[in-house]
Amino acid sequence: MSRRLVSLTLDTLADVPATCRACVFWELDPAAHDRAHAAGETAFEKEAWLSTTLLQWGSCGTVLYVDEVPAGFSLYAPPGYFPRSSAFPTSPVSADAVLLATTYVEPEFRGNGYARILLQTVAKDLVTRNVRAIEAFGTSVLSAQDCVLPADHLLAVGFKTVRPHARWPRLRMDLRSAVTWREDVEVAFEKLINTVTAVAGDRRSGRRLTPAGP
Repeated sequence: MSRRLVSLTLDTLADVPATCRACVFWELDPAAHDRAHAAGETAFEKEAWLSTTLLQWGSCGTVLYVDEVPAGFSLYAPPGYFPRSSAFPTSPVSADAVLLATTYVEPEFRGNGYARILLQTVAKDLVTRNVRAIEAFGTSVLSAQDCVLPADHLLAVGFKTVRPHARWPRLRMDLRSAVTWREDVEVAFEKLINTVTAVAGDRRSGRRLTPAGP
């Protein structure tokens, strides 16, 4: 199988799964999120958010293609671009970190390490931008909002818990300490990610669950 990784843009947004393409869980605060849903404007808000973020901050996501078929994507940016992040009881995200909002792998492609590849791509991009760390909110409740990654998946791919919580822990991956292993960033992140077992996390990273988040 051939795989290709492409930056998330207004053009490649069309290859993100429809439910995710119109999801603005992270991109709007809870009140604005509810208004957008009521007005049927979530897809418009998603495009507006992506356009603004690309212009102001730059690349904020990756789309993965396997044999030219869209297989998954990631979404990340500084926490200020994700108003929902402030609603979590374990917020705020550390000042030196970028927030990994979500990764998703289509069901037919799970179990092949693609969630690991998406995370590795995010990490390498952020290292070149002198970002110190990635943080993410995890969930330990299977009925939680599906845009929030399972905490055990994050732990499996190298994150460490920095603020525990029974339902919404905040986790962190320190990028600079990882890079000190080798001058070659490519090799450094292969070592970081390959030291953990990601198979179980891959199978759960994109599970569609019943919304019940912050």
